Amino acid sequence: MSITAHTQKNYMVAISNGRHTILADEPEHDGGYDAGPNPYDLLLAGLAACTVITLHMYADRKQWPLEKVHVRLDHRKVSASECDDCESTGSAKVDIIDMDLSFEGALDAEQTARLMEIAKRCPVHRTLLSETKIRTHHEPTLTT
Repeated sequence: MSITAHTQKNYMVAISNGRHTILADEPEHDGGYDAGPNPYDLLLAGLAACTVITLHMYADRKQWPLEKVHVRLDHRKVSASECDDCESTGSAKVDIIDMDLSFEGALDAEQTARLMEIAKRCPVHRTLLSETKIRTHHEPTLTT
């Protein structure tokens, strides 16, 4: 999997996976043109999309009557001391992502509970919770 990105204008960025291109930008009050979601919006969008797809794939395999999944994600940074269930302590900042889910379809309580567990198993969710290394290299001839 490879993503490329390049400056369009100011903070506006064209992002491509080779088949699709989207724009990212900052809001006008931060100096952008508000031409697309900001980077944190895109991060949450990836998690939301992965969660919805994972839940539909699981329900399809189980032949459960899941018709639609609705996800709302909110991101904020808090001091570790404000986070009761965080491992970090002191003045460190912790990223909190709250995920609210609802389902449409004739699901029973057991199926709903299982889908809530499966939501935590989407690949993007697992990546965000795992140890991740980002290795940055200078490529003078890189163009996108």
